[in-house]
Amino acid sequence: MPRIMAFDYGTKRIGIAVTDPLQIIATGLETIHPKDLVEYLKKYLIKEVVELFVVGEPKQMDGSPSQSAPMIKGFVTILKKNFPTVPVEMMDERFTSKMASAVIAHSGLKKMDRQDKSRIDTISATIILQSFLEKNSR
Repeated sequence: MPRIMAFDYGTKRIGIAVTDPLQIIATGLETIHPKDLVEYLKKYLIKEVVELFVVGEPKQMDGSPSQSAPMIKGFVTILKKNFPTVPVEMMDERFTSKMASAVIAHSGLKKMDRQDKSRIDTISATIILQSFLEKNSR
């Protein structure tokens, strides 16, 4: 079975998570710079089959689009342009960064490791993907 890949997009870093081939478990994969994304995905997709991209969609508390929504649209356009055979779905990402920070705080990692912002992005992407899996398993 092909994998599902999720992204927590940011202008400085993109957190990436992927499912196992059975699409049961989400696992953090990597955090990369946005300029490196297309090349990274081209290499990854040579080795693995991905049937769907899930992109975290930032929203305000009232459900309206956040200020970063236009940047996310641009990111989705890049994905669709470079990987037209892989559909893209959006997933509400409210609170994922806070949840990721809480996970890290309770992980037992050393203070320096807890302050690594790339770790938060990867965990946020994992939370987005796991939420997507849970929503679609019902």
